[in-house]
Amino acid sequence: MESYTPSHVASSSRRSKANHRQQHQVKNPGATWEHKAPGAEHDQGSDVKDHIVRSNRDTRDEPSFIAETSFVKAPLNSRVISGTARPKAKGKAKQESVEHVPLDIQEAMVLEDLLYVLMGIEGNYITFHPNYSLETDPLRGVRFVVSQHLDPSLCDLVERVLPLGTYYTAISSFIEQRSHLDFGLVNHALCASIRGMLKDYQTLLSQLEHAFNTFPQFSLQRLWFYVHPTVHTLSLIYSLVLELGSADNPPEEDSSSESESSFDAEEEARNEALGIGKSKLKAVLADRNGRLTGDSGIKVKGGEVLAIIYERKLSMSGDPTANMLYGQLLRDAGTPYVNMLKGWVTTGRLVDPYEELLVKESKFINRGILELDYTDEYWERRYTLRDGSTSSNSKRHQAGIPPRRAVGGRLPGGACIPPLLESWKHKILLAGKYLNVIRECGIDINRERSSVGDDKSSMDDERFYLFLQDAYTHANQTLLQLLLKDQQLIPRLRSLKRYFFLSQSFFLTHFLDLSYGELRKSAKSVSIIKLQSLLDLTLNTDSHGEDITFRDDLKVTMASSGLYEWLLKIINVKGMENVDETNPVHIQEDPKKEKGKDDKKPVLAIDSLTLDYNVKFPLSLVISRKTILRYQFLFRFLLHLKHVEQSLATMWIEQKAGSWRKLVDVHTDFNKWRLRVFLLRAKMLSFVQQILSFATSEVLEPNWRTLEAKLDKVTTVDQLLRDHVDFLDTCLKECMLTSRKLLEAYSKLIVTCSTFALYTSSFNKSANSALAVIGAPDQDPDMKKRWDFLSKFETNFDHWWLRISLCEETSHLHFL
Repeated sequence: MESYTPSHVASSSRRSKANHRQQHQVKNPGATWEHKAPGAEHDQGSDVKDHIVRSNRDTRDEPSFIAETSFVKAPLNSRVISGTARPKAKGKAKQESVEHVPLDIQEAMVLEDLLYVLMGIEGNYITFHPNYSLETDPLRGVRFVVSQHLDPSLCDLVERVLPLGTYYTAISSFIEQRSHLDFGLVNHALCASIRGMLKDYQTLLSQLEHAFNTFPQFSLQRLWFYVHPTVHTLSLIYSLVLELGSADNPPEEDSSSESESSFDAEEEARNEALGIGKSKLKAVLADRNGRLTGDSGIKVKGGEVLAIIYERKLSMSGDPTANMLYGQLLRDAGTPYVNMLKGWVTTGRLVDPYEELLVKESKFINRGILELDYTDEYWERRYTLRDGSTSSNSKRHQAGIPPRRAVGGRLPGGACIPPLLESWKHKILLAGKYLNVIRECGIDINRERSSVGDDKSSMDDERFYLFLQDAYTHANQTLLQLLLKDQQLIPRLRSLKRYFFLSQSFFLTHFLDLSYGELRKSAKSVSIIKLQSLLDLTLNTDSHGEDITFRDDLKVTMASSGLYEWLLKIINVKGMENVDETNPVHIQEDPKKEKGKDDKKPVLAIDSLTLDYNVKFPLSLVISRKTILRYQFLFRFLLHLKHVEQSLATMWIEQKAGSWRKLVDVHTDFNKWRLRVFLLRAKMLSFVQQILSFATSEVLEPNWRTLEAKLDKVTTVDQLLRDHVDFLDTCLKECMLTSRKLLEAYSKLIVTCSTFALYTSSFNKSANSALAVIGAPDQDPDMKKRWDFLSKFETNFDHWWLRISLCEETSHLHFL
């Protein structure tokens, strides 16, 4: 029997048809191979790559595969298995035949198998793992095992190469799965980048196959020499694929099967009768389990993909290969994300079809709701960050934020902001919001992008952040210029201050005098048209300067409840966020609430009178319904004080003459009662005047000057909005309108003063009746009633005065 040589195997087994070689080796393992002329053999020391180049020039000397029609038509027919069945008996026979084959022949056989295995195809001597099936998670890859009859020295080398087949199949499955539309543009870009890397791997395999077919000295050692750098590269991609696949939090099949088995016929019938059939109840239970386990049901896409890649890059920063690989994947996958960001910060348009970006839009909120928006929804909620954070670190808008992943603790999908953009997220949000407001005004945004906007920039490029800063600065300055200069924001605010803060007291006094009779009616029966006509008449007479321009925007309205009842209702609201004494609750009044109580005690028009101010977009962002509500609180507070002051002053005028000035020596009890009435009226008038002077001179005016100083130095639109709201909140707090204890005592005291003034005619009647019985003072039957009536006012006033004096919030009120 002739001996075997590697050249025989290389020249025969690598050129014969695959099925013929397999059948020949199984049936006749001892057959001799045709010798090849020594001169035809290649140089033993030549390099494989050099040989590949030379062989490409001499392809005309090689035999063609065209004549071998069976190989051309189905080159992998003998390798691909249909279904799940495998020819176990035949494979076992082939594996056993390896024992009788010399080591060189085994190496040649296993080399051919490896070239298939590296593409995920099962070989003759390298087969699928026994536990592998088509139901196995494809992202885990296909595991291969080597025939136990193979020589141990070859097995060790083959097992080093085998992970490449697992990596390749897993990565290919990942690309096939994540290329669907639902996974978004970032996943598509990531798959395209990985696909490009796999092309290099496939090119390497084609070169190795060519060397295997043409170079007799090609061995396992040479194969390992060329593929071992690729093993590390594909292992890095494989680990990334596993992490991206495991972050989806797939539901456990076991739990679903157990819950399925728990339904019996009786229980199912009962649930159907209740309208919660088996399918509905399972959906409810799955939703509940998802909330408890942190399964949001959102695919891994957008910012979450970029965050995972970046975290892996940081954790393996000491590995140059990993650092370069993940850096490339981060740049490629982040390209669509960066392009969406550029479109948002340069045009104000949000183009995010798969909800991958850190900014989200509530499309049902538009500028039309500004007329009835008491919560600034257009500005604060139309465009928000998906993670729910705000620049003021408020927890107010946390609704709708998806739960964090059970694995990794990250927010899912677009709610996960890439770490590189974490410090820039608020500027990104505001830049787009500013431009969106400008675009809503009908102004074309013709700003040319900087050079970095046209380049393929990435999130690890410093120029990209210079671009973001430039876009934010441009958007902020453009909108600020529009508000302050073009829309005359500061003159508007000054007009609001003059009208609502009673800086022009003659305007209010004139209006109250003209509408005296109308304001004594109930709020439900008063004529708004008549009051508006009287207001216009007053404004035409008393307005001057800037007020003439904006006087048409001032309107008369009627609130449905009293000021103090409304404020106490707001302060006592339970379960609302951001309810504290420094930040009034941003809610609308509910005219239907406590309707029965309002019917029993009708509110007078003077107690419900308030002013409204109409502004157009975009000024309505600054002078919004939320800020107008604060202005109305302050106006009604000052108006009530002014009205009580006028009533007490009118009472004083009436008590200057007539029976009040007659001294009756024989009726000492009447004289004491009269002096006590004068004293109580003076105390009430002094208190009201002190409060009114304090509110206007020591609260409103100083805070307004502070606001003007801030407006002169304002640099951002967000700061402008915040300064305006802070000014109003400070005024409300210092005017004692945000403390429940103080407001209760203060409202009782003011109501006591106004009620005392309403009884002016009653006191006049009592004084006249007392003088009528001057001749018989001991027989005056009503004197005791007069004292009791006056004592109730004195006791009430002194009680609430003491309560106010003891409040810590009034320690700065020197007149107390």
